[in-house]
Amino acid sequence: MCVLLTSSVRDVLKKSFLESSMYEQAISLSMILTIIVDLCLSLLIGILIFNVYKRLFQGVVYSKTFGITLIGMTVLTCGVTLAISSNVVISLGMVGALSIVRFRTAVKEPLDLLYLFWAITMGISIGASMYLLVICILAIMILLLKIMYNKNNTSNTYFVIMHYTKDETGDKALKILDNINYQIKSKIMRKTDIEMTLQVILDNDDMRFSERIKELDDINDITLVQFDGEYHG
Repeated sequence: MCVLLTSSVRDVLKKSFLESSMYEQAISLSMILTIIVDLCLSLLIGILIFNVYKRLFQGVVYSKTFGITLIGMTVLTCGVTLAISSNVVISLGMVGALSIVRFRTAVKEPLDLLYLFWAITMGISIGASMYLLVICILAIMILLLKIMYNKNNTSNTYFVIMHYTKDETGDKALKILDNINYQIKSKIMRKTDIEMTLQVILDNDDMRFSERIKELDDINDITLVQFDGEYHG
């Protein structure tokens, strides 16, 4: 049984490699239409992913070149899938060629990896003509990102850094924050002044508390830094 199975596999591989018509492929109308439709669709999907990335971006510095990379990644992956789907010889050659490529560009935002794999998945699915899978993944990803985006924007978190000279001033500042969700992160006492850092969570953009704290006596300065819950190295 094993001998027959091995012989069958050997015959299939022999036919695929030795009798491959990779150099004699006729250009038909159906092939041209398939290539044009798949590449145009991958371009539209890539532009859609780029617009989602641009609209929901929450990092430090927006990179337009990364957005263009998402479009190109979708189209090129679709082209590669169309190429390797023709026969085994081309697929193995493409794998060997891509295996020697080394990407040294560091991805600083963890969410950028999600967009990259999203673009690659879309390109592969379109190249394989799995259009239903493309629609399902597209809908799920947009819904997921939209839900997470709205969840991250339900409240505003700030770090409040105050410098003052008297310890009683800090107590007065905390009384102003009685109706606000806050947490003391650090308190540094120097010879000349005191520095206190608070984490303040607001339900809206009302930051009038900072004006009230600034009007206190012995307050040297107050700094508000927005925090989105992520560390950007």
